[in-house]
Amino acid sequence: MENQTTVIHFILFGLSSDPKIQIFLFVLFLVIYLITLLGNMLIILVIKADPQLHTPMYFFLSNLSFLDVCYSSVSVPKMLVDFLREEKTISVHGCIAQIFFIFMSSCAEVLILAAMAYDRYVAICDPLNYMVTMNKQVCCQLVGGAWTMSVLHALINTLPLSEMQFCGLNEISHFICELPSILVLSCTETFTSQVMFFTSAVVIGLISFSFTIYSYRHIISTVLRIPSSEGRHKAFSTCSSHLVVVVLYYGTGLFRYMRPSSASSMVLDRLFTIQYSILTPMLNPIIYSLKNKEVKIALWKILGKYIFLFSCNVKPS
Repeated sequence: MENQTTVIHFILFGLSSDPKIQIFLFVLFLVIYLITLLGNMLIILVIKADPQLHTPMYFFLSNLSFLDVCYSSVSVPKMLVDFLREEKTISVHGCIAQIFFIFMSSCAEVLILAAMAYDRYVAICDPLNYMVTMNKQVCCQLVGGAWTMSVLHALINTLPLSEMQFCGLNEISHFICELPSILVLSCTETFTSQVMFFTSAVVIGLISFSFTIYSYRHIISTVLRIPSSEGRHKAFSTCSSHLVVVVLYYGTGLFRYMRPSSASSMVLDRLFTIQYSILTPMLNPIIYSLKNKEVKIALWKILGKYIFLFSCNVKPS
């Protein structure tokens, strides 16, 4: 180890080394990123502007949209720059910082999704006490708790990385920095980091997954007791979009991090990372919010207001 050079930066392999394909990928992911920003920021602005959407469900939705903007912004801008460069490098400290924000954003997202499941549980199973149970203080505590736990989760998984030494190989066969990708490059002991990651992931996973399963077990039980098919359909429709988002996020994220090393595949790793860190933040406002009737009405009201104001300010020539 004494004869090996200490690594001060990593080289990212990216998605392709072909210049023509890289230009295509640059345009593709730029469009995806702009749609992500526009869709999620639009949801936040609509919810803030319309008093009728100042309810617990939309409070959580606006936080989810903010998280999706943060999550996508951790990796996509750097990836877009790398598409235009020959050398796709990132400093060791920059890599650790990226891992920190990936951990923080992903952890906060699963906990917000769990809070949203609990919100739907209260709305369907105890509708008369919904506004009392899900009052502003409770909603803020759930969101604040999600952020606090996500920051702690990120810290305990990234602080040990700052003490590690990286020497010899400095090539990451990925387009972003992720914990499994850089642990294999360490020339010091990584067992503690692996145990810490596994333990914290299990704890966060159990908390969020238990909330979600508990909520939906009671939701399904309550909905099945509704006598009319129309009533059952209406109740399930308020949860279907959330379930799609949960399955997309949990499924790809768990497969990426919790699968055995024998099932490792460079292509699969990249595809699943693209799915849960880039595509899901873009799809969330479409799946969960923009298909919502109340959100669409509020959106058209705001657009109509601005179009009217703009037309009034335009002077005929």
